[in-house]
Amino acid sequence: METVRTVKTVRTEGSDVHLDHVGIAVSDLEGAVRFYAQSLGAVVAERYVLGEDQVRVAFLDAGGALIELLQPVGDEGPVARFLRRRGEGLHHLAFVVPDLAQALADARTAGRRLIDEHPRPGAGGRLIAFLHPSASHGVLLELIQAPLVG
Repeated sequence: METVRTVKTVRTEGSDVHLDHVGIAVSDLEGAVRFYAQSLGAVVAERYVLGEDQVRVAFLDAGGALIELLQPVGDEGPVARFLRRRGEGLHHLAFVVPDLAQALADARTAGRRLIDEHPRPGAGGRLIAFLHPSASHGVLLELIQAPLVG
């Protein structure tokens, strides 16, 4: 008999934090796009080249879940270093937060190690900042500023 599990979203009252995407470091962007398209029916939603981070990016929509595939351009960017150290796989989890500057201030106050002290532009021009994996139980966290409403 097949067991079916359901996932329940649990949020702290008043929390507007939510998972935006999962980032995966790959050495072959086009091969990874083909894999996720064939395996999950994922479709490319957006593509970027982020010069500052020396990375090519493809965002895939896999049934409402976003996957960000990251392939380094050159040998010196953060994703290139990640691939050398750890190989392909989970690179980061990205969460949208209502106030990125406040989230960074709270992390700093709590003594958490930050990669970005201040928000900076990321894919699609959204403001982002990263928390070091040592601050988040071994997982690199990307925080993304929620769009302003109004």
